[in-house]
Amino acid sequence: MPIDLTKLQETAPGLVNLYKTARVSLDKHRLGGVRAAVYLVIDHSRSMSRYFKDGSVQGLAERVLALAAHFDDDGTVPVVFFDSHARQPVNISVSDYAGSIDRIKSTAGVMGSTDYASAMRAIIELHARQSGPAFVVFQTDGAPNSKRETTEVLCEAARLPIFWQFIGFGDDEFAYLRRLDDLPVPAKRVVDNAGFFPAGKDPRSIPDDRLYDELMAEFPQWLGAARAAGILR
Repeated sequence: MPIDLTKLQETAPGLVNLYKTARVSLDKHRLGGVRAAVYLVIDHSRSMSRYFKDGSVQGLAERVLALAAHFDDDGTVPVVFFDSHARQPVNISVSDYAGSIDRIKSTAGVMGSTDYASAMRAIIELHARQSGPAFVVFQTDGAPNSKRETTEVLCEAARLPIFWQFIGFGDDEFAYLRRLDDLPVPAKRVVDNAGFFPAGKDPRSIPDDRLYDELMAEFPQWLGAARAAGILR
């Protein structure tokens, strides 16, 4: 069951409007009643500094947390920071979300390069004991260190109950992520298990309703394809 609105008003009143906006988008995409584990992956590479400083990353975390309150009832989202390698997951929750990204960053160490594959493997390991679907919001501001390795991991992961929604911060063209989004089925992967959209140079300026619509754009199609392929029951 999702988190009840009354409970959210008591524990996290600052998320109530986001929760309501997410509900509209879920209903629009016929996702009301869907249950899924939600994960958030955050790029901690050197070029991301300004997005931590200006609140863009914290803002995304709060939006994802409000969305997750519809998909799951535990009120938490595991967050994985990555740069040259993936960091250990840290949960953020509706009861202590304020300043949560700064707290995680304070223990994340030196900002490095951009290893998507290590972060993806960390999520795969986290979700390994669950049979239900996972919805992963994967934020980055540039291409990965190894495009070949990332493509291989994504294609292998298409057999798992995990959907990867990539979101790009900044003015990069994101040519690689656009190609990743369009990898052919079934030539490269058994189902289309990824989506992508660019959030631009000021992700905070994207209206909440548009953000949720973008996040949900391909998830319903993946759910149907994953059930048809026997990946989900």
